[in-house]
Amino acid sequence: MKRDKKYPLLVKGNSGFGIYQEVLAKDAEWQYLNFNARLMKKGEVWKGYTGDNEYGIILLSGNYSVKTDKGSWKTVNGRESVFTGIAHTLYLSRHTEFELTAESEVLDIACGWSEADQDFPARFKTPDEVAIEIRGGDNATRQINSLIEPGFGCQRLVSVEVYTPSGNWSSFPAHKHDERILDENGKVREARLEETYFYKTDKPQGYAIQQIYSQDRSLDELAVARNNDLVMIPSGYHPVAAGHGYNIYYLNFLTGSDQSLAATDDPDHKWIYDSWMGKDPRIPMVTAN
Repeated sequence: MKRDKKYPLLVKGNSGFGIYQEVLAKDAEWQYLNFNARLMKKGEVWKGYTGDNEYGIILLSGNYSVKTDKGSWKTVNGRESVFTGIAHTLYLSRHTEFELTAESEVLDIACGWSEADQDFPARFKTPDEVAIEIRGGDNATRQINSLIEPGFGCQRLVSVEVYTPSGNWSSFPAHKHDERILDENGKVREARLEETYFYKTDKPQGYAIQQIYSQDRSLDELAVARNNDLVMIPSGYHPVAAGHGYNIYYLNFLTGSDQSLAATDDPDHKWIYDSWMGKDPRIPMVTAN
């Protein structure tokens, strides 16, 4: 995927109600991935139509009810913030009409969507259905919650939410997924994926530092991501470090050649896997309860 220098990798978030963060494929010169996040007041209704896209709607905080031509659902125990629980996830296939109503004083939701040419059943996934993975070790320990995981009934979307404790590294050792590579048996060893990192911090002054780089360093950039900021990953390796004193959350959406997370590690740093002595006891940071 070509780096478009006219479109920044770091997209700053806005404040206030309505859509406060958005990246569209047509603007980013991507093939598939679109993303936005919005704040809604109680009683406010978001009417939409998925068109030729499949949607993943992630509850960041609050409660909502939704009516669609494929079913109706309602959250009754939505988390107060991303740092107090696990997300509810709503998947809607293409050609779906929906009305989503904010049922809490403030509703914070994120949506990723991608063009699709296949149909799948709508699904409302509750926090107790989410698989938690503790990945890494020592000060690279983090928590991954699988929201729309590989194998989920959809065509292209993948979404996970990641918790990185204060001072820890995440997405590390660094990996990439910018070309489709098959092994000798035809299995996908690396998928070609577009990806967004959408950030929340547990304190308003918190931040994370993310690097995006290629092996030959023709792409080599640093982004300082704060609350509600988004970092685009068009290609290359992309590790993250949480600022000391600040717990970091990021929501990943990925889409591309396969409904997969298959990636290739930076060979310079693979030795680190064998260096870890244990897990950070601060993980897991959140549970379904």
